[in-house]
Amino acid sequence: MIRTSRGRPRTAARSFPEPMEIAVNKLLFSVAPALLALAAAPQAEARPAEAALAAAAAAPAVVHYRTETIDGVKLFYREAGPADGPVVLLLHGFPTSSHMFRNLIPLLADKYRVIAPDYPGYGQSDAPDHTRFAYTFGHFADMIDTLMGRLGASRYAMYVMDYGAPVGYRLALKHPERVTGLIVQNGNAYEEGLRAFWDPIKAYWNEGTPARREALGRLVTLDITKFQYTDGMGDVSRISPDNWVHDQALLDRPGNREIQLDMLYDYRTNVPLYPQFQAFFRERRPPTLIVWGKNDTIFPAEGAGPYLRDLPDAELHLLDSGHFALEDRLSEMAPLIHDFLDRKVAPQAR
Repeated sequence: MIRTSRGRPRTAARSFPEPMEIAVNKLLFSVAPALLALAAAPQAEARPAEAALAAAAAAPAVVHYRTETIDGVKLFYREAGPADGPVVLLLHGFPTSSHMFRNLIPLLADKYRVIAPDYPGYGQSDAPDHTRFAYTFGHFADMIDTLMGRLGASRYAMYVMDYGAPVGYRLALKHPERVTGLIVQNGNAYEEGLRAFWDPIKAYWNEGTPARREALGRLVTLDITKFQYTDGMGDVSRISPDNWVHDQALLDRPGNREIQLDMLYDYRTNVPLYPQFQAFFRERRPPTLIVWGKNDTIFPAEGAGPYLRDLPDAELHLLDSGHFALEDRLSEMAPLIHDFLDRKVAPQAR
């Protein structure tokens, strides 16, 4: 801004004769717009660059779809986020795959490196015949351990849901020092959480007969797959039918029914490990967020509260939802999860 002074007494001596001063003033006024434009040019050029950066920050994260061959089996996984960001491992449940995290991944990948694998026999991973491959929770945990090692992820927070809980907690028993936090969503670690839905499964555990095995075949039918997505949901209109169509198509692959029955039988091996899981909670005290669909028939809310016995500082949120709570409560869960990671996990990476 050009400032002028008023009331200053004129003196006889001047720098220029009057005609020359007028000429100079005219020259200054004539070039002033050009000078101002030149001074503003860098700012004008910066504005599109700033806008591009803002647009890039607001754009959805790029998700990569990759495979890693482990013991001759191709393990599929989704990955997104900065390569040097704190790692968040997402472990899916039955009967789905990393597909269940498709909407959550971009919301976390702004600052976190998100890795979401499919277990063998699920999603896009290989599904070798059950007579040639051990479909067990212990085997899955070992394979995820190998995957994380190959990806250079030596520390990670875990989101565990359904089958993902025993897979993740077995991983935690192997490497307790690697776990930076837990996000628990309808994933059981207490006998209080195995209610009436599990009675026919427990009967199979106890007897192991072909008849008991065959009775569980209904759990891989379309009716039950749809039930898992719709039962107890606060707003069923928010649940895409693509979910059960996608999952059922994979369940109906030749040989997959037997894979799922093997997994249901092997779930019995998780229950004796519950005391070890609980000891891990007490001894390591990982920062924990519990976001639980309270209307879930399979893993009901009775399984959520006991976590507080061993993790008294855990943050517990019971949501008006069912088994796959991300499908109708993503708008509530994603902010809770991101905030938890920002407060409890990100500081550990500094």
